[in-house]
Amino acid sequence: MNTATTVKIGQRPSPVSLTDAATAKVAELLAGETDGGNLALRVAVRPGGCSGYSYDMFFDADVADDDIVRTFGTVKVVVDPESAELIKGATLDWSGGLQGSGFHITNPAATRTCGCGSSFS
Repeated sequence: MNTATTVKIGQRPSPVSLTDAATAKVAELLAGETDGGNLALRVAVRPGGCSGYSYDMFFDADVADDDIVRTFGTVKVVVDPESAELIKGATLDWSGGLQGSGFHITNPAATRTCGCGSSFS
């Protein structure tokens, strides 16, 4: 598993880690974007979904002053402080098989998840 860049004293730990497979897939997707060099993967939590909260991931060029930013390989990951509390210790993975292909978040803070795996409480 990739580890985030060194954490400076007083800096919060990374709320989410990326596996090597996830890092490679995100880097591949960023390479296909017109402005990929200026984009980060934003991982967020939004109210909604069948279990209370849902994960949201998208490429973002805007980074707020209070966002938590970490780098995995060549991939910059950005998480807002509110989302960071809900996904603390989570891992983002990529599976490229014929069935179930896609990104998957394993979140130790989730007390229950829905069948589709995209929402939690």
